[in-house]
Amino acid sequence: MHAIDVRDLRKSYGEVTAVDGLSFHVEAGEVYALLGANGAGKSTAVEILEGHRTATSGAVEVLGVDPASAGRDFRDRIGIVLQSSGVEAEFTVREVIELYGGCYRNPRPLDEVIALVGLDEKADARIGSLSGGQRRRIDLALGIVGRPELLFLDEPTTGFDPSARRRSWDLIEALGDDGTTVLLTTHYLDEAEHLADRVGVLSQGQLIAEGSPEQLIGRVSGTVISFMLPDSVHAADASATFGHLLGVDIRLSGRLVEASVEQPTAAVHRITGWAIDAGVELDSLSVSRVSLEDVYLALTDDAAGGNA
Repeated sequence: MHAIDVRDLRKSYGEVTAVDGLSFHVEAGEVYALLGANGAGKSTAVEILEGHRTATSGAVEVLGVDPASAGRDFRDRIGIVLQSSGVEAEFTVREVIELYGGCYRNPRPLDEVIALVGLDEKADARIGSLSGGQRRRIDLALGIVGRPELLFLDEPTTGFDPSARRRSWDLIEALGDDGTTVLLTTHYLDEAEHLADRVGVLSQGQLIAEGSPEQLIGRVSGTVISFMLPDSVHAADASATFGHLLGVDIRLSGRLVEASVEQPTAAVHRITGWAIDAGVELDSLSVSRVSLEDVYLALTDDAAGGNA
């Protein structure tokens, strides 16, 4: 039995279709990342899986039951980490975790939860005194306190510093290794690439790609060359200048120039030769493999173009 089974799911609000024939499944113990731009249908789909919205049509089973009609037993088996939980600021860390843990039949020990989310030194601090990243750890604590079989994580590391983010990744990996099923939504593509066993990409309410990060990355061949746009080149001229040199279309994000190339050695030779002749430095010049972010951008750009 799948932990999550979605078949031809549709959700409409009047004439607006938020989810349009979505089908996918998540195996028990799997970490599955659902990716998509704002408005792609992620939040609507996840809220249906959590039982907070009802589908217009289609079939959904979560832990073997329809979440729309599920009762207390279902709630006891899932954990939810929202983008913001709105925890009462007057409670201490210890008090709020103990309070929420009391809603479950078999909660984790209080001190274990505090240690898992890295708030040992803040256990007796009031929620209102915590930083944004520390409050986000509280949200994570409330999601795992009930020992969930299935954990919904909605942008779980937003506001985390790099150290806290890596620690949270370790926790999510440990939960997966322990058999917890995780459905993750995130805008951090490196997070999905690091954590997910499989990834589903949504665009306009439809699943446009699915597979392991390695499988999706394998769809886009090539190597990424990137560098900062030299001061001597205007942004308006970047595409013509570097696209001609590299023989491919470039991406310009602020002053960061990126291009996916098939023959990186020859491409680096051309671009560095141009820089030497022009007497300029290519700051932050790097050569790297294609990432999940590159694949995601290519997929969503293609989907947007196909529906334009």
